[in-house]
Amino acid sequence: MALFLPLSGCGSSSDRPTKQTKPAAKELVDLGSRVLSYTSTFSPDGPYTPPDGEQREQLARAVGHLLTGDARAAERLLAPIGLGVTRLTDTPSGRRYDEVAATGDGPSARWGRLYLNADSRIRWSAQVPHPVSDRDTEELGLRLLMENTGGALVLAGAHRRAGRTDAADVAHREDSAFHAMVLELQKRGIPGVQLHGFAEDGSEDDDRYDAVLSTGATQSAPAEVAALADRLETDGLRVCRGWSARCRLEGRTNTQGKAAQRQHVTFVHLELAPSARGDGPDADEVADDLSGLLTAWAQG
Repeated sequence: MALFLPLSGCGSSSDRPTKQTKPAAKELVDLGSRVLSYTSTFSPDGPYTPPDGEQREQLARAVGHLLTGDARAAERLLAPIGLGVTRLTDTPSGRRYDEVAATGDGPSARWGRLYLNADSRIRWSAQVPHPVSDRDTEELGLRLLMENTGGALVLAGAHRRAGRTDAADVAHREDSAFHAMVLELQKRGIPGVQLHGFAEDGSEDDDRYDAVLSTGATQSAPAEVAALADRLETDGLRVCRGWSARCRLEGRTNTQGKAAQRQHVTFVHLELAPSARGDGPDADEVADDLSGLLTAWAQG
């Protein structure tokens, strides 16, 4: 398991909107343990029922209020659908986050979670649609949130094979809390990187590449995404660039990628080999290189 290092500085609270209300619930936590304990319960035979349209709409409106600093309005919308907002302080680093999560054990417990840096305006998101199923992607998303300022972590709440007929494969469905939260971020022009992992099954691409990097449904890459590919290659990874080559797993049918194209916001789809995740030999380099992308977005 990777180590999560405290940062020497945080974004200024002056970056947040001037009119704010704070979440009523507050907790001191080890954020890394909290998130990984949640995902450790996911299994392919677990239950999953997606939220209905009205529930997704309430969640989206709540996230919108939270992004503008009105936690009380968000709480009023979330409570009837089994969700709530908690202001967390990560005890190892002292950094603060707002967590949208279930308040009980009902279906909403498997809709996923949202974590927002509470000390700076949100400039980017890391998205983990297949935690546990795409092994260690949840750890990488958490690491990016904790080691960089200005971020949001959108985390699915179930194994991708949970429930019935791919209902929990949120990267390819619009009827999920995950999609509702990502879309609300996209509507505000917030770019995102979606983290995936592929298994080495002996296919030709497994022999050729360690990372497949694309911009989803968009067939071009902004300068900061091309720079990410360059950094990965400089660190010794073999990278397939989906905007200039034919790659397996390049994410062109990804639902959030299609939505990003409609919203004219940058979406990055990253598939990683096992060696580039978790305790793999390339994992630290990948996390550092992704931090360079997030820094560019935060300064944009």
